[in-house]
Amino acid sequence: MRGMSLSIKGSEEMKFHELKREEVESQLQTSTQRGLTTEEAEKRREKHGSNELMQDKLPSAWIVFFHQFKDFMVLVLIGATIVSALMGEYIDAAAIFAIIIINGLLGFLQERKAEKSLQALKQLSAPQSLVLRDGEWKKVQSAHIVPGDVLKFTAGDRIGADVRLAETIDLEIEESAMTGESVPVEKHALPLREDAPGLGDMKNMAFMGTLVTRGSGVGIVTAIGMKTAMGNIASMLQQAGQTETPLQRRLEQLGKILIAAALFLTLLVVVIGLAQGHELYTMLLTGVSLAVAAIPEGLPAIVTVALSLGVQRMIKQKAIVRQLAAVETLGCTTVICSDKTGTMTQNQMTVTDAWSGGRHWQISGKGYVPKGKFFEGTTEISPSSEKSLYQLLTFGLLCNHAELKTKENEFIIQGDPTEGALLTAALKAGLSREQLSHTFTIEKEFPFDSKRKRMTVIVRDDKGSRFAVTKGAPDVLLKKCDFVLWDKKREVFSAPYQKQTEEMLQALAGRALRVIAIAYKPLQEESRANESTDVEEGMTFIGMQGMIDPPRPEVKKAIAECRQAGVKTIMITGDHKETAAAIAKDLGLANKSSQILDGQALSELSEEELEKAAEKTSVYARVSPEDKLKIVRALQNNGHIVAMTGDGVNDAPAIKAADIGIAMGITGTDVAKEASSLILANDHFATIKAAVEEGRNIYENIRKFIRYLLASNVGEILVMLFAMILAMPLPLVPIQILWVNLVTDGLPALALGLDKAEDDVMKRPPRHPKEGVFARGLGWKIISRGFLIGAATLGAFMIVYNGESDNLVYAQTVAFATLVTAQLIHVFDCRSEKSVLARNPFGNMYLIAAVISSFLLMLAVIYIPQLQVIFHTVPLEAREWLLVMGMGALPTFLLAGSLFARKRK
Repeated sequence: MRGMSLSIKGSEEMKFHELKREEVESQLQTSTQRGLTTEEAEKRREKHGSNELMQDKLPSAWIVFFHQFKDFMVLVLIGATIVSALMGEYIDAAAIFAIIIINGLLGFLQERKAEKSLQALKQLSAPQSLVLRDGEWKKVQSAHIVPGDVLKFTAGDRIGADVRLAETIDLEIEESAMTGESVPVEKHALPLREDAPGLGDMKNMAFMGTLVTRGSGVGIVTAIGMKTAMGNIASMLQQAGQTETPLQRRLEQLGKILIAAALFLTLLVVVIGLAQGHELYTMLLTGVSLAVAAIPEGLPAIVTVALSLGVQRMIKQKAIVRQLAAVETLGCTTVICSDKTGTMTQNQMTVTDAWSGGRHWQISGKGYVPKGKFFEGTTEISPSSEKSLYQLLTFGLLCNHAELKTKENEFIIQGDPTEGALLTAALKAGLSREQLSHTFTIEKEFPFDSKRKRMTVIVRDDKGSRFAVTKGAPDVLLKKCDFVLWDKKREVFSAPYQKQTEEMLQALAGRALRVIAIAYKPLQEESRANESTDVEEGMTFIGMQGMIDPPRPEVKKAIAECRQAGVKTIMITGDHKETAAAIAKDLGLANKSSQILDGQALSELSEEELEKAAEKTSVYARVSPEDKLKIVRALQNNGHIVAMTGDGVNDAPAIKAADIGIAMGITGTDVAKEASSLILANDHFATIKAAVEEGRNIYENIRKFIRYLLASNVGEILVMLFAMILAMPLPLVPIQILWVNLVTDGLPALALGLDKAEDDVMKRPPRHPKEGVFARGLGWKIISRGFLIGAATLGAFMIVYNGESDNLVYAQTVAFATLVTAQLIHVFDCRSEKSVLARNPFGNMYLIAAVISSFLLMLAVIYIPQLQVIFHTVPLEAREWLLVMGMGALPTFLLAGSLFARKRK
């Protein structure tokens, strides 16, 4: 027997959507009249397995846990722990060890969360299905469904497997989570001879996990479990893997540099010291102290805190971060790939235009909120004063089953979204179903049929008059009308009227609006209404209502701001090309040079051709889950940092494969959320822009405290190295070096992580994805500032020491105070890439408090007798404090002055 599963593009499996029902029955050896026997179903279950989504075997928890300690910065921390323990600093060693364990646990928990993606997919599967076995309809566990089973489903049911439809009655299925379609899809049971490249084109198929919104159907199971379209997505989700963030790459780079520097400096100091006759123990102790100074062991903790603080700020803006390191990734994002439905649009069909008798009205309002105004041109009108408009809205409400509900202060529609749009338009005009029930009674209904493409109700008014109201596709309904309502009169639907009507229909369709036409027919009391054909002829055309899933109002501005920041926005949708193009144009997303690709054109491109086309394409329409994944990877191969947003199951693999995956919090499926790094609690695209800005600021703040910490540590190393080269006594004792490194550095560096963004943060282009942590002159600033801090500290030491051994402790105390003071002044220089004079020093009060706290801690070490013994310090006189302040300010203001002088020239 040939393959039983649904043909996904590119496979060689059976294309059941192209076969007749009898051919499907033959291929799967089943019957829609009796189904499978229980015995045969058991055999097939043994052969094909359970109808469940499987998962690759996961590594053990211990392996995942120990994997967290392979990171270079974690190795740096482990080295610092060993060093501190060897020096007897057990409290410091314990604190560093605690940081290692906490970071490892966080990484472990995050990695294990990946399992929830598959669990969320499983929850979309129907728990039970109605199956035909031994000629009888039985409720069975969906896990027990096998290929060849015959399923029956009605409105409200979730499809239990992939099926080829055999019978349909007004069947519509909501597939937006799979295909991105804005509205439920009308289904039929006829074979498709034409090419059906995507899931959305397979009108005679139903897919596991999708929801029946109207009608009923019977289908033959063609695929179960991992062979279904849902299973294909689950497989891609497992294979997508996690992407290393730019921050992780940069910290790894920094870790390598610091380890190499620490080993080199330790060896250099020990060798020079021994050559000058210092004791081996003393030099080893000093070398290890300098190694600790070279490795800012607080850096990973400060990075984590800075990211956590950024996360808190983002939560206030409705962005929920699931992975700390992903926050910074947003800051260097170069492309945002966004799903259309529910992300850029509201996922709420909305009537925007109404037309009747040659007059055109516009309707304002958002989504299903029953508030809006009516305009004719630029003039606001009252719909109740316009008879033809009021009648159009009234009949649209009579021929309608949708219900408007409120949930958590949100308006939601129960029923078909198209009918929901007609209902909302009527409510905006002050109409209501309760109000109409006092005047009109529905006597009979001819339900919507995908073949007839219309729905009719027979209505009796309070005066006893009967009439039929029909709504449906304009091209079908126009052929059923002999009359037209024009200028408040019933006229023969002659050629001039038809021409104007068709021109308006083309104009509305050209704007990618979904158009619903409405007509009526007066009925005599004795007239027959047993069949739709009795009343759906010789009707009077009333008018049309045009609707669309509208863009979110804030999206256009957010896209423009992202463009100014050098971030390109790309729309990726499963919807039709015309609809996507109209939305893109409305949002200012596409211009004359932009390219629009659909799934069919994309499938014909090679990998290299797609990478080339990706640079020019702004809109992808009618694409499959595999296509979304291809697009993301093509952009990544071009060197882009890609953010992928979406809400459906079909978005999950691409979300996970992207550098930063973003899911919608309200409309998003659990699958999309679990695959993401960031969740938008309000589903607003504008929140992505705010997150990008926050991400950029977080990275700049990380650069600030890297600059501060490393420049300070370079100063500490150089003051010791210079002294040894000059054959002078050590300006600092090891315990003072450790104190400066662990206490003075920490608070100001942490406060730098709270700095507000500079004014031009969203006017700069994104950082190059391969930019190193020391790029844009940061390495030179660290070395030059560190050199000056070291030179100023050594200068202060030499002035006080003056070659007198009795002055050594006093001179070391002055050097200690100068080093701390120089660092605390230098921290204000780190707030800007330009100069210490570029920003208001009181713009970050947390930094002011941190500097004061660190200075007071230094004074405690110098003036508290018990601490003097531990840290080898003595009290200083006022004259020495003048020297300390002058030499401490010299490195920062010397550079600021030279920069100012160059600008003046």
